[in-house]
Amino acid sequence: MFPIIPANSAAGGKKGIFGFGSSAIEYTGITNLVSATGVVASDTTAVGTGRTNLAACEFGGDQGIFGYGKNPDVSTINLVSNAGVVASDAAGAGTARHALAACSFGGDQGIFGFGHGPVSMTNKVSNAGVVASDVSGVGTARNHPAATEFGGDKGIFGFGSPLHSVGSTITNLVSNGGVVASDVSGVGTAVRESAACSYGEDKGIFGFGDDGSATAVSNLVSNAGVVQSDTAAVGTARYAPAATQYGADTGIFGYGYTTGHTTLINLVSNTGVIASDGAGAGTARSYLAACSWG
Repeated sequence: MFPIIPANSAAGGKKGIFGFGSSAIEYTGITNLVSATGVVASDTTAVGTGRTNLAACEFGGDQGIFGYGKNPDVSTINLVSNAGVVASDAAGAGTARHALAACSFGGDQGIFGFGHGPVSMTNKVSNAGVVASDVSGVGTARNHPAATEFGGDKGIFGFGSPLHSVGSTITNLVSNGGVVASDVSGVGTAVRESAACSYGEDKGIFGFGDDGSATAVSNLVSNAGVVQSDTAAVGTARYAPAATQYGADTGIFGYGYTTGHTTLINLVSNTGVIASDGAGAGTARSYLAACSWG
């Protein structure tokens, strides 16, 4: 008799997608799918309006959403189906802005938060992909934070810039009801323009960023939302990459800016170990976003 495998088990394989961002010549709307084994595909032709400094997260258990961004500041959204197909532009909600972050919470919902200004407002995403109006911010307003799920149903916003070109180590936990908590004094190197994703099914990792120059340090997040001290850099130092979970329990950092836009990738194992540089695919770019789907 064949074993019964739950529909949402790791055997089903989670996939990822990188999208949008700034290339050498323009704001783009191109996307690159990530397989359940961490292979990045070549460019998929743009569907949505090209923009940069946006954010993305999973919702509904198997779908994704890209939202907000700059070209100029918009609240536009693009949904990602459970087959990895990006939908055309749709009207979002709340304050148009860029330089924000997003993560999932509650198992099937998402949240966009913070952004240029700086601001600390948030916007929840329902399990049907509907973005809600602004919720008054909690915590220190800042640009360019990163965010990831942890603990299976919670989230965390971390790092970012309260002032122009000044990083921080501040974190704000997100409950499984989508409530953002007040500031927690962070650990590690103060950075902005980093990225984050989940790994190991219930943990998270922040990595890369700008601390006055490009860096590749990382910080693990426990399944209780505790951020660990710096892990020594692995891979090429860069800022403004994106990151996403894939394969149910592994992650990937990709793209970003070194001395120019890049397609470099660094896989994250299910124990949170970042691998050395790998060759990416598609158009080199930075200030993009990524999320999981499928």
